[in-house]
Amino acid sequence: MVKVVKFGGSSLASAGQFAKAGDIIRSEESRRYVVPSAPGKRNAKDMKVTDMLYACYAAAEAEEDFKLKLKKIKERYDAIINGLNLKLSLEAEFQKIAENFQKKAGADYAASRGEYLNGIIMASYLGYEFIDAAEVVFFDKNGEFEAEKTNKALSRRLKKSERAVIPGFYGAKEDGTVCTFSRGGSDITGSIVAKAAGADVYENWTDVSGFLIADPRIIENPEVIRVITYRELRELSYMGATVLHEDAVFPVRKEGIPINIRNTNQPDEKGTLIVESTCHHSKYTITGIAGKKGFVAVNIDKDMMNSEVGFGRKVLSAFEQNGISFEHMPSGIDTMTVFVHQEEFEGKEQQVLSAIHRIAQPDTIDLEADLALIAVVGRGMRSTRGTAGRIFSALSHANVNVKMIDQGSSELNIIIGVANQDFETAIRAIYDIFVTTQL
Repeated sequence: MVKVVKFGGSSLASAGQFAKAGDIIRSEESRRYVVPSAPGKRNAKDMKVTDMLYACYAAAEAEEDFKLKLKKIKERYDAIINGLNLKLSLEAEFQKIAENFQKKAGADYAASRGEYLNGIIMASYLGYEFIDAAEVVFFDKNGEFEAEKTNKALSRRLKKSERAVIPGFYGAKEDGTVCTFSRGGSDITGSIVAKAAGADVYENWTDVSGFLIADPRIIENPEVIRVITYRELRELSYMGATVLHEDAVFPVRKEGIPINIRNTNQPDEKGTLIVESTCHHSKYTITGIAGKKGFVAVNIDKDMMNSEVGFGRKVLSAFEQNGISFEHMPSGIDTMTVFVHQEEFEGKEQQVLSAIHRIAQPDTIDLEADLALIAVVGRGMRSTRGTAGRIFSALSHANVNVKMIDQGSSELNIIIGVANQDFETAIRAIYDIFVTTQL
């Protein structure tokens, strides 16, 4: 068996956390390839190393003295090295970083050094080979990830290495310029390495014991989802659930490699298993609840809309012309509603409304702002009658007015629109009816 293990920033924030990760890796021979993040916060008042690097580079770019900021970053790494009793010096690495900062090597280069340096420490601590991600993870000149080229190069490299550490978050363009994924991109690197290694499992170690049914900031001690499909995960991640980067599922999904979300601080917990498909029955009708605030509903009315060929296309073209993507589009015979991000829409609202009037000639347009969208997701909903009715009932009892409800054709999710002020109340009501009371 081959396992790829990725450790998040909180799991590698200090020497103590490093030691926990080392114990986990050494406890199973199958954990052969390790993908580390940069050190995260050690406490609530602390700063992530990636943020420290961004700030340090910003000072360098502004021609300010950045040496003190860089020294503080080095002290973070030295504390880990000394705490692990390693005979390792990063002096030369930091000297090189300082030179490249002065040469304006770029913000991506600066941010990537957090993972790069942590990778060197992890390799030294485990006695594994260190493979610089810039040598095996490729981006094109526009910064788009080159999946096929990366997979071929990384597969060849891993076949020559029995055990290795590959830093997450970054790669390089053809000219050698360092390029990063979006924040949280170490999850993606772990997935890429798992695919290239032909891994049996991709373990993603973090500071929670798996994927939770709902946001713990809203629901006190929500239950852990034991098994979730890639499709369910995508739905929940898109709507704000953030345990795993939403793009991390693609490389392993094609290979049928399951992802196991685990807790570094509670390694005996089984966590959440993310799979392509499963006959495992959910404990509850729903798998999870997630949502986002800050939407606007653009309500468009026109008599006989349903018989006008191309009406929907005309309306959406008004948004497209102004560079605005839509989230959901429920419709009736003479009405349609387009949900868009309020922050994105506010600066262009009059241009969009003018374009809709000009192109589609509606009878009226009405705007409703400060709305939230909540996704109720679950494969168990397909075989359970009355799910939408139970949601309506729960929200009614909680005095929450439903602005919109939209169910996908897959019957995997139901999207509910409510006022921003009712967001938390709505999630608690839905959690209560499907999980707490299990009616």
